[in-house]
Amino acid sequence: MKSLLLSAWRYRYFILSSIKVDFRSRFVRSRLGGLWMIINPLVQAAMFALILSQVLSGRLPDMADNKLAYPIYLLSGTLAWNIFSEVITRCLTVFIENGNLLKKLVFPRICLPIIVTGSAIVNNLLLLGAILIILAILGFVPGYNVVWLPLLMVITLILSLGIGLILGTLNVFIRDIGQVVPIVLQLGWWFTPIVYPASIVPETIRPWMQLNPMYWLVQGFQNAMLFNRAPSWLALCCVALIAVLLLRVALTLFRRASSEMVDVL
Repeated sequence: MKSLLLSAWRYRYFILSSIKVDFRSRFVRSRLGGLWMIINPLVQAAMFALILSQVLSGRLPDMADNKLAYPIYLLSGTLAWNIFSEVITRCLTVFIENGNLLKKLVFPRICLPIIVTGSAIVNNLLLLGAILIILAILGFVPGYNVVWLPLLMVITLILSLGIGLILGTLNVFIRDIGQVVPIVLQLGWWFTPIVYPASIVPETIRPWMQLNPMYWLVQGFQNAMLFNRAPSWLALCCVALIAVLLLRVALTLFRRASSEMVDVL
């Protein structure tokens, strides 16, 4: 694992330039450019807010009189899930999409998922900035516990990179994985309290939902942005440990399989 990280560090300028190229190439012919990365999740959140805000606003603790409570709850959860799903979705096909590049150029293959992660960081920092600007315009200023957002984003990135790298490596050899993962992510969205508060879920089901690491990360984002509460330290440490272990497994799997990837591709 140490050799993989050192090789990525030696190619850090290649990684940074590739992130810039990736970001520009995705919107080179678009007049709105990178704004599309912000518009899509905001429109989705706005649709849910318009449809469900009257039903679910009163279910948020101590927020029954705040008309912005549910939209903020929804936006903060969407931000957390957007980071998670984007990294996994792009890592899933990153080696397949760059098969020709891997055959023609010699560079550490670990650079590809790192580039994907870097691009996701840029996209979601823009989304976070847009959310904060919108909230400021509407007259809501998050409390001081918003300082926990960077730590929450880092843990979410590590978790999603670990899962994404495992799935992306396996997808090279077992292409069915690429068909199953989008379905699982869609189910994961609904089994994570993003659109609805966890308090409306029956108590018999709630312990099973809490086994999902994203349950705690999404709750951390919502606590920081809406309720002005620090995340649960015990839950955060457990999720961080799971994320690091998954990333270690992913790097070990990738190192053992990388020599065979080019032949399969």
